[in-house]
Amino acid sequence: MPEIAVILPTLNERENLAPMIARIEAALAGIDWEAIVVDDDSPDGTADEARMLARTNRRVSVIHRVGRRGLASAVIEGVCATAAPVIAVMDADHQHDPALIPQMLEKLRVGEADLVVASRFAEGGSAQGLSSANRERGSRIANRLARMLTGVELTDPMSGYFVIGTERVRALAPRLSGIGFKILLDILSLSRGQLRVAEVPMQFGQRLAGESKLDRAVAFEFLAGLYERYFGRIIPTRFAMFATVGGAGVLVHLAVLSMLYPGMTATFWKAQAIATFSAMSFNFWLNNWLTYRDKRLRTLPAFVRGWALFCAACSVGALANVGLASLIEALVGHWLLAAIAGIVVGSVWNYALSNRFVWGRGSR
Repeated sequence: MPEIAVILPTLNERENLAPMIARIEAALAGIDWEAIVVDDDSPDGTADEARMLARTNRRVSVIHRVGRRGLASAVIEGVCATAAPVIAVMDADHQHDPALIPQMLEKLRVGEADLVVASRFAEGGSAQGLSSANRERGSRIANRLARMLTGVELTDPMSGYFVIGTERVRALAPRLSGIGFKILLDILSLSRGQLRVAEVPMQFGQRLAGESKLDRAVAFEFLAGLYERYFGRIIPTRFAMFATVGGAGVLVHLAVLSMLYPGMTATFWKAQAIATFSAMSFNFWLNNWLTYRDKRLRTLPAFVRGWALFCAACSVGALANVGLASLIEALVGHWLLAAIAGIVVGSVWNYALSNRFVWGRGSR
């Protein structure tokens, strides 16, 4: 049985994978290890590359996920697939140096810590591999917020590179949200005060090949992860985000309507129709970018088809909204209660149809 399993969540890392396995092999000479590549059905054939590596290297295995995406959930699946007593979680893009693993593993062996984190911001570390000064600044702000929420004094609680006992994560797995990209934050928040944590300084490197999967939506995904941790059992996180986007769409609708009517057209229904269409299109774009970031429609045909289905679903939802609200107002005579009921039913309808037909399995 291997002593440590290196979990490598991947999305479009085909060119990076073989060099990374070679670096891990060199770094862990004398240690019994395995590498588990958890690939989110990468269009570039990362899973096929992992299978080719596994044919010649018994230490490599692959979990090819179809219809599921997200770094946090990929790590959870990797943890549940290994018998190794210790796991190391790291990126496959070469920004994390596998040479740190023996040092991190030793801290667990001697009982110095239960969790060892590779930190960009510890003394001797560096975040120069971040693609921009804005990303580094944003990372530092997120780290400060994460420390406040977890109560753990770490210089880099948002690190994606850490070593921990497998059983600890497996025991937490049923309660881990699996949403977002910072599973370490989730582990820390669930284990508040129960883990002895140590850090090693990390020189955050440059990506070897390909493009970073991080974009501005990551900041929102971080907030979504926090929401999931504290409120997700009350209202599902994705629905809360969907509803928030809907609220933003109302502002877009009103802005377009005020611009068109009565200045550009004296016909209200024309202005209203254009404003409604604009708001639907805005909501679809923002939901695709943010709410369904893990299921994002990327190709032009999928995007156009998804937009058409979304507009159709929202049109039916609008009819349900107006119909129910009118019925309640006629029966009860309370227009505010009727309006709220209509909005809730319309929102749930739009979410249910969008979740199933726009961003459901097979929508790409």
